[in-house]
Amino acid sequence: MTDYSKVDAYLESNLDQSLDELGRFVAQPSISAQKLGLHEAAAMVADMLRARGFTPTIHQTPGAPIVTAERKGKSDKTILFYNHYDVQPPEPLELWESPPFEPQIRDGKMYGRGISDDKGHLTARLFALDALLAEGDLPCNVKFIVEGEEETASVNMLAFVTGHKDILKSDACVWEFGGVDHTDAPMQYLGLRGIQYVELTVDLLSTDVHSGLGGSIFPNAAWRLIWALNTLKGVDERILIPGFYDNIQPPSARDRELFAALPDVADEYRERYGVPYFIKGLKGGNELKVEEVFSPTCTICGLTSGYQGPGSKTVLPARASAKVDFRLIPDQDPADILRKLRAHLDAHGFTDVKITDLGGDAPARTDPDHPFIKLVVDAAKDIYDKPMSLVPMVGGSGPNHPFVHDLGLPVATAGLGYPDTRAHAPNENIRIDLYLKHARHMARVVREFGK
Repeated sequence: MTDYSKVDAYLESNLDQSLDELGRFVAQPSISAQKLGLHEAAAMVADMLRARGFTPTIHQTPGAPIVTAERKGKSDKTILFYNHYDVQPPEPLELWESPPFEPQIRDGKMYGRGISDDKGHLTARLFALDALLAEGDLPCNVKFIVEGEEETASVNMLAFVTGHKDILKSDACVWEFGGVDHTDAPMQYLGLRGIQYVELTVDLLSTDVHSGLGGSIFPNAAWRLIWALNTLKGVDERILIPGFYDNIQPPSARDRELFAALPDVADEYRERYGVPYFIKGLKGGNELKVEEVFSPTCTICGLTSGYQGPGSKTVLPARASAKVDFRLIPDQDPADILRKLRAHLDAHGFTDVKITDLGGDAPARTDPDHPFIKLVVDAAKDIYDKPMSLVPMVGGSGPNHPFVHDLGLPVATAGLGYPDTRAHAPNENIRIDLYLKHARHMARVVREFGK
């Protein structure tokens, strides 16, 4: 591999300036669920790209703006970076040790909402390009696509990608996230599960009612919703929607081989999350790792109904709702699952349960033996103490399907996350050493790709 001493020296000496830029970016709230600060954050992204000689365009959508940008390089080959500028809501605020939008550095870590997911990834990649630009032109063409609705199911991304194939045309893509596992080994996630997120709602009465008055004679929205939810999954964890398991692709022998090479996560999960036991009789080892990502799910994410304050309030709820997500594996289709959910509820007499579609993404994967994956893995070798591990698929979801299937790109992951990064939770943070390592890694990926 090329000598990277000058690149690394640049990154070491300019780290504080990059963290300052990251701090300003994090200080701008950009909460897609609340439609807060999205246009302002998109403008910041465009300014950061413009400062590196890119030509950015802010595209308006029915939701948040999407920013694209391109800068030509020495090679005709083109690498595309996908990132997002939106973040999760910071609540509950009382659990933050410092204000979520006032970034702070403590004990080798930097804290703030969105600092890992996903603003730190974007600025670290820009930092890597700074190091390359300090030596001249970029080694290859570099494009960015940065959206503002990833945290709300990227509802406009599919239409945007399929409608803008010309400006997104590339040879390979680096996805928005990545990081190290609990042993500090860098991880290469080769695919994302899909998702279909819904809200189920029961509205039965015009107002809550005294439970002594209505408890014996009025329908109860909370019970109605519970009975509906009870039809979705059995106590054996099998999802009961007819046809739900159609079209699924089981893990291949290659997938199982890759999982077997990864460390057992059972004890780490027990310690970090306080898991008392694993469902389905799982104990650990390879079957736990495979089941974690190759089994589709039906998860109740939240339940709301009636009185939930301190003390007692004897009330019969007029309304009840539940947030439910279905994690999907290849080749399940979120629209198909939505149709089957409606048919299932209707068949069980729950035509009064309203389904609100909160967004979905189809699953997609990249071949673990693709040359670009090998390049990204090889580029990490002199940065991390351990080789990059290949993970066939990760349990999370994102809009990678149109990048893989419509743009025809290999999609690699690499990043600065680590198990205690607390993305989506209070005290979200990054380790500064991993921020620097990610910038060093991305500089190598871009330069080697340019060859």
